[in-house]
Amino acid sequence: MKMKHIAFVDSNFKVKTKLDKKDIKFYDVKNAPFEVSGVFFESGKFRRLPEKVAKSVSDGVYALHTHTAGGRVRFRTDSRYVAIHTKMPDVGKMPHFALTGSAGFDLYVGNESQKYMNTFIPPYDIRKGYESMIEFDSAVMRDITINFPLYSAVSELFIGLGEDATVLEPAPYRIDKPVVFYGSSITQGGCASRPGNSYESIVSRRLNADFVNLGFSGNAKGEKEIADYIKNLEMSAFVYDYDYNAPTVTHLKETHEKMFEIIRKANPELPVVMLSRPKFSPNDEENDRLETIRATYQNAVDSGDKNVYLIDGKTLMNLAGDDGTVDGCHPNDMGFMSMAKAVGDILEKIL
Repeated sequence: MKMKHIAFVDSNFKVKTKLDKKDIKFYDVKNAPFEVSGVFFESGKFRRLPEKVAKSVSDGVYALHTHTAGGRVRFRTDSRYVAIHTKMPDVGKMPHFALTGSAGFDLYVGNESQKYMNTFIPPYDIRKGYESMIEFDSAVMRDITINFPLYSAVSELFIGLGEDATVLEPAPYRIDKPVVFYGSSITQGGCASRPGNSYESIVSRRLNADFVNLGFSGNAKGEKEIADYIKNLEMSAFVYDYDYNAPTVTHLKETHEKMFEIIRKANPELPVVMLSRPKFSPNDEENDRLETIRATYQNAVDSGDKNVYLIDGKTLMNLAGDDGTVDGCHPNDMGFMSMAKAVGDILEKIL
C-alpha cells in the first residue's frame, strides 16, 4: 500500500532534513507496515529489556539495556533510495571499535537470501543522532532490513523514501520465534565493524530467523533476575555465554548451572546451546572455566536431557585462529564470522 506521509496526519511530526532530495517523505518505524524486531519502544527509547526488569538486574544492565544491539526494522519498498533520520541520546565511541559498528546502521536487501548493500555511516563528530542515505540503481520492489547500532541508544528512527514509493509489510521470518542470545560484550557485538557483522546477525541471515540480543557489555553475570526474565520469553532456542563477565571461576560455578536449570524448568523441550569464551588458545584458567561449563552440559546429558549442546571457545574461533580479535578478547569481523559458522551449524541442525 502507499502510506500517507506522517506530516499529513500530524504536522508536529514533520522531519526537518538537510538531505538533498526534493521528493523525500519520512515515516516513523513504530508504525505499520514497518516491523521492528529485537527491540521495542518504551518510555521514549528503543529497549532490549523492559525498564523495570533492567533496573532489577544491575546498574550496569540498566545502563546498557537501551543500547539497540540486535534491533532491526524490516519492510518492502520500490523507492530508489532509503534514508534514515535518527535521534540518539547515547552514542558509543571507543578507540578499538569502529564507529560504524557502535553507532551506525547498515542495510541488507532480500529475504531468504540477504545481501549487504551499504552502511548509513555516522559522522565522526556525531552527538545526538544523524541522517544518511543509500541509493539504488533502479526502482524495483525490495525486501529491506536495517540493523540498529550495537553500542548506542536510539530514541527516534524515521525512514525516508521517495514520495511516490510503495511501502509494504516485510515477508515473515522462516523461523519466527526468536533465538535468544545472552552474554557479554561479545554477545552485544563488540567489536564488529558494523551491526550486520555481529555473529547473531550472521546466523539470523543464514537461517532466516528472528533473534533477540541480550548481551550486556561487562555486566552479564548470570543473575537470577535475568534468568527469570529469559525463562518466560517465547523462543526457538537459547544460546548463552557470559564466561568473560563472570569475575572468577567460582562465580561461574555458582551461577552457570543454576541459570540453565531456571531456563530448563520453564522450557523442558527448548534447545539450549552453551558457549565458553571464544578463545583459540586458552590459558589454564580459561580451561578451568570451560570445564565448569562442560560440567553443566554433562550433568544435563547424564540426567537424560537430549536438547542441550556445547561449543567450546577453540571451536568458536576455529576459522579465525588467534587472528580473530581486535584486542585479544573482542572478535573482529573474521572472529564473528568464525563464531557464526560454529553456532549456525548447531542451530541449523536443531531448527
